[in-house]
Formats: sequence, structure tokens, C-alpha cells
Amino acid sequence: MRVGPLCFRPAWVYGWGMNGLSLTLRDATDALTPVSATPRLDAELLMAHALGMDRSAMLLRMHDLDSPAGFAAMLARRVADEPVAYITGMQAFWDLDLHVTPDVLIPRADSETVIGVAIADFAGRDAPARILDLGTGSGALLLAALSVFSGAEGVGIDASAAALAVASGNASRLGLDGRAYFERRDWTLDGWADGLGQFDLILCNPPYIEDATPLSDMVARHEPHSALFAGPDGLRDYRILLKTLEKLLKTTGIAVFEIGFNQSKTVTKLGTDAGFISELTHDLSGNPRVLRFSLGIAQPNR
Repeated sequence: MRVGPLCFRPAWVYGWGMNGLSLTLRDATDALTPVSATPRLDAELLMAHALGMDRSAMLLRMHDLDSPAGFAAMLARRVADEPVAYITGMQAFWDLDLHVTPDVLIPRADSETVIGVAIADFAGRDAPARILDLGTGSGALLLAALSVFSGAEGVGIDASAAALAVASGNASRLGLDGRAYFERRDWTLDGWADGLGQFDLILCNPPYIEDATPLSDMVARHEPHSALFAGPDGLRDYRILLKTLEKLLKTTGIAVFEIGFNQSKTVTKLGTDAGFISELTHDLSGNPRVLRFSLGIAQPNR
């Protein structure tokens, strides 16, 4: 009888040689598959947090570790569609690890495009000395910018006292509290910008989702709606901010705003009506993501 070539499969296919941690991660991945686009990654991030160690270090020591008792409770929260960042209390952004709570929007990788545009703009000229972050939330944009522009100071404003507490804590944790200042200001109120002065760089990721837009349960149930929704057309906050921007921006400064994927034309027109020249940048996925506003005045070394 002719026998075909032997087919060898790795031991993990059968569960041979797997310790408690490996088996738990396998089962957790299976449990998360119906609710997550990245079930294995979610399981590993939760496990690393439960172990109190870095994910990379955990993966290198898989055979030496056992699943901690607290992992099951965290897994149950993720299976119930709670975001990993709120379960662990941490989210990576740029090259920073930020503390996050349900009081702030979870920073997304797409928003790093805002920082990339700022870096590109100032590459050929003097770095910004003063930076303003409108709607700072966790402080992600401001703190990332301060980590890049080491000689700058910055101000982050937000209408939420709870969000400002998170941002201030992140600044302190990252050693940036001597350069980052936070103020409670609500741009829907008259005089909200009084006394802020002018800035070389203004960053903003405002609410921009239309009120009637359906969101995933994970976002709708857990993230702050005040940081997401912006009126029937999603443009409420752009209208307010662009009217005041010229007062806050130095003549050679720039403002970098995140936008929704379908808002580039309408927000560009709002900027033009307010006296700004705009430039659109797409994110790594090819979606329109950022508008850079300037007053069109010649800038040194450009």
C-alpha cells in the first residue's frame, strides 16, 4: 500500500504542551471572536494587564506564567462589549501610554495624522513655542505635540472637569506637567477664548458625528456622547471654532483639525468663509482626515 507523506501539525493545534496561560488565551480568543475584530490581541492585552506586565514581555515568558485570578472578570467585561482601553485604563497614542476613563474619548490611531501634519509643517522653520489643544479630552494631542516639540508649552481646554483631571494626570505621569496647562472652558459660551492669547499651533479633534448616526454598541454605550456628536449635520463645533480661530492663531501659525470622512468640502468652506486657506491630508487608510488652516501669510524658511 502506498503511504502519502506524513503531515505534521504543531502541538498547539491539539493543545499538547500548552500551559494554563496558553490555554486561557486560546479560550479567551474564542470567546471574544463574536464581539471583536481583534480577539487574540484583546485577549493578550487584557492578560498582560492582569499580570501587571508588558504584553511583549508576557509573550516571551508564556511558558513560565499562569493565568491570574483577575483575568476572568476583565474578559467578561470585554465579552459584554466594553472597550479594552476602559478595562485596562490605558491606551497607546503616538509613542505615549495614556490613562483613559469613560470620561474621555479613547484616542484613535487615525488621530495621529494631526501630529504628523504639525511635524511636517514646522520641519523647515522654527518650532512652535505655544500650542493650544481645543477639546483636549485625555490630553492625547497636546501631550504628543509637547513630546515632539520639546521647547514648547501648551494649553489644553475642555468643558469637562472630569476630562481635564484625566489630562492633567497624564501630563504629570509623562513628566510634562511643567509645560502643559489645562483650563475648563466651554466654547459654546460667549467669551470662551478671552485671555488665552495667541498660539503658533492649534490642534483640535472636535465632536463631528451627526446626531442621528448609528454607532456600534461598544462606542454608543461607553464613550462620552459630548465628545462624539455635533448637531444634525455634525458641523456645530467647526462653525463655532473657525469663527474664533483668527483671534487665537498667530499670523504665521497653523491650526490642524481632524474631520469626518465626508466633511472635507463643507469644513473647507467654513474655513474659507472665516478667512483661512486649507490643506487636506488623508490618514494611512486613505480617508480624508485632517485639515490644516493658515492665514496664507508667507512663513519664514518655507
